[in-house]
Amino acid sequence: MKKIYITILLFISIMSSLYSLGNNEKKDKNTFKIGICNYVYDASLDQIVDNILNRLSEIEEERQVKFDIRLENCNADINILNQIISNFIADKVDIMIGIATPVAIAMQSATEDNLIPVIFSAVSDPVGSSIVSSLKTPGGNLSGTSDYLDSSALLNLILALKPNAKKIGLLYDVGQDSSTTPIREAKDFLNKKGISYIEHTGTDQNSIIMAAQALVSDKVDAVFTPTDNTVMTSQLAIYEIFSDAKIPHFTGADSFALNGAFLGYGVDYAYLGQKTAEMAASVLIDKKEISSLSVMTFDNGTATINTEIAEKLGYNYDDLVTIFSPYCTSIKKIKTANSFNEL
Repeated sequence: MKKIYITILLFISIMSSLYSLGNNEKKDKNTFKIGICNYVYDASLDQIVDNILNRLSEIEEERQVKFDIRLENCNADINILNQIISNFIADKVDIMIGIATPVAIAMQSATEDNLIPVIFSAVSDPVGSSIVSSLKTPGGNLSGTSDYLDSSALLNLILALKPNAKKIGLLYDVGQDSSTTPIREAKDFLNKKGISYIEHTGTDQNSIIMAAQALVSDKVDAVFTPTDNTVMTSQLAIYEIFSDAKIPHFTGADSFALNGAFLGYGVDYAYLGQKTAEMAASVLIDKKEISSLSVMTFDNGTATINTEIAEKLGYNYDDLVTIFSPYCTSIKKIKTANSFNEL
């Protein structure tokens, strides 16, 4: 009798273990590990991250899944970036999300062998950076969202405000891949228009400040900056240099205007972040083949004007709306702040 009792207990124990294992397997099928790495702390990229996280939370509710998220920021340090990616691989994440071009490039290199899918966000020139073979059919294990900037559209805004401009300043970090194509396109545009330009570059906040001061000394009529992360992280330190000199700073994202630039022109980064999250979910939940997911691009038609800076420069907001409306799909106003959360 005792042997039968022990046998029954053993059977119950085994069945309980099998039931528990089955439940864990079922749970695992609905749980996905996501490694997210942001390149640097700035208003644009932070806004993208916030919207990725918010949209993933919504998708959890909508699709009855669980996202186990590891969120990191390398703060523009390549060594830290590579270590973060190595940790993601060791943690066996199901997908990586890389914010900004340097992160996407590093993730691409690190996943060539293990083929962990990568969704990138805010990569200005995915093809030119050799991250994908084409926007329509990226190939490999990467796709994502691009914040491509139409340089000619932004320069047309400069000429709409200053039709007699003789000299345009170009401010950027020559080491930023996101600036390479838009700066080349800006130079081509200005050359065709017969307008001279002068460029000053920097690789950190101190050198960006010196570059801004040099542009003021050069008496440029306006300054053009693409979606450059180095300038973005320095924007709060340089905006008064330009506004005090009555020089309008035209930039490639609304976050620059938030941090004191006269005007930001480009994509809606909140929407871009949401779409980045949805692309990741389509790979994880719907099992979409990432190589067949076209890179998403967005309308560049939104201009954001910092009304405080406009007033300091001597411009009336309503007059600016009249001037810029033929060149934009929409115009918004903003005031100077550290982050969008402060508005």
